[in-house]
Amino acid sequence: MHEQVAFRTAYAVTGNAADAEEVAQDAFVKAYKALGRFRRTAPFRPWLLRIVGNEARNRVRARGRRDRVVERAAADPVVSGGAAPPPEAEVLAAETHRELFSALDRLRPDERLAIFGRFFLGLTDEEAVAALGVRRSAVKMRVHRALERLRNDLGEDS
Repeated sequence: MHEQVAFRTAYAVTGNAADAEEVAQDAFVKAYKALGRFRRTAPFRPWLLRIVGNEARNRVRARGRRDRVVERAAADPVVSGGAAPPPEAEVLAAETHRELFSALDRLRPDERLAIFGRFFLGLTDEEAVAALGVRRSAVKMRVHRALERLRNDLGEDS
């Protein structure tokens, strides 16, 4: 039930599908072993995502380098909804995708996690608070700062 969101969270941190799969698997094992410490009144998903986030950050630290998310995103073909888009639209979409993920990759890790959690994973404020292990005001500030940095980086007006 939580496999996909765990993978996406791990991928947001590691930028690598193979690492993300291993991180998600390791996180599920750790969560299983820690079930005795889980408060039954607390929501499960944010608790699990906090474990996933910690595992992913540990893997990135141990690896000593980060893979660029933009390289993975640029390698993926642009998915069309039926009819093939004109070649120039495909090039523009790929370039926009590349620029966005490059800008996301330049964010601080805590800001990147906040953005991915809120916008890519669709976490509620409460889930983001639990998953990131910080207060609601900190989540909101991280999202706000990250959005400002993205606007400045991408050259968009507020």
